[in-house]
Amino acid sequence: MSDPKKLSDFPITRRWPAKNPDVIQLYSFPTPNGVKVSIALEEMGLPYEAHKVTLSDADVKSEEFLSLNPNNKIPAIIDPSGPDGDPIGLFESGAILLYLSDKTGKFIGATERDRAKIIQWLMFQMGGVGPMFGQLGFFVKFKGAEIEDPRPRERYIGETKRLLNVLNGELADQDWIAGDYSIADMAIAPWLRTIVGIYEATDLVDFNSYGNVADYLKRFMDRPAVQKGINIPPRD
Repeated sequence: MSDPKKLSDFPITRRWPAKNPDVIQLYSFPTPNGVKVSIALEEMGLPYEAHKVTLSDADVKSEEFLSLNPNNKIPAIIDPSGPDGDPIGLFESGAILLYLSDKTGKFIGATERDRAKIIQWLMFQMGGVGPMFGQLGFFVKFKGAEIEDPRPRERYIGETKRLLNVLNGELADQDWIAGDYSIADMAIAPWLRTIVGIYEATDLVDFNSYGNVADYLKRFMDRPAVQKGINIPPRD
C-alpha cells in the first residue's frame, strides 16, 4: 500500500505555498468563473486559503499550475481532506461546485429531484451562459472589438439576449433559478454581472428590459457571502 498523499506532494504548493495546510487551498482570480468557488466557500462556511493566480502565462501556464490543471484555467482547488481522507486536487468550476456541495450537503437541494434540477441549470451556465457571454465580452470589449466584420459581434449579442430571455422566463415566479438558492445561482449570477460591469454591455443587450434577471442579480449581490467572495482573491 502506498503512503497517504500529503498537500506538499502537489507541485503547485511550491509556487503558492500553503500557510494553513489543513484547509482547502483555492487557486484563483476574481473572474466570473473564479468567484463562483470563492462565493461557494463563503456560503458553505468552509475554511479555505486563497492564492492569487493571475491570468498571465507566467502563472496559468507555469509548470506548477499545470500540474494541478493541465487546461491552464482558474479556478482550481486542493482539499486536504478528500473523500478518502487524502488530499484531492480539482479543476473546472462546475466540478468544484458539485464537489463542495456534496462535501457539505449544502445548496444542492433536499431531494434527488431538486438535485437534478440544480445540476441542469448548472450545466446551462457551463455550456451556454459562460461561453456565450465570454464571446460577447471578447467581441464588444476586448480584442475582438477591433474586427470590422459585424457578424461575430451580432451573433453573440443575439445569443446573449436569447439566454437572458430564457433566464427571465424561468425567474418569473421564483427568486432563484432552481427553486431554493443553490450552486446553480452561484454559477449563473457572476456571469450576469459581467454584462453590467466588465463588458459595459447593459444597453447593447437591453439588460434592464429583462426585469426578472435584473432583480435576480440584485438579490444575489445583496447576499453577505457574495459581497465577500466576489473579491477573493483581491486583484491587487
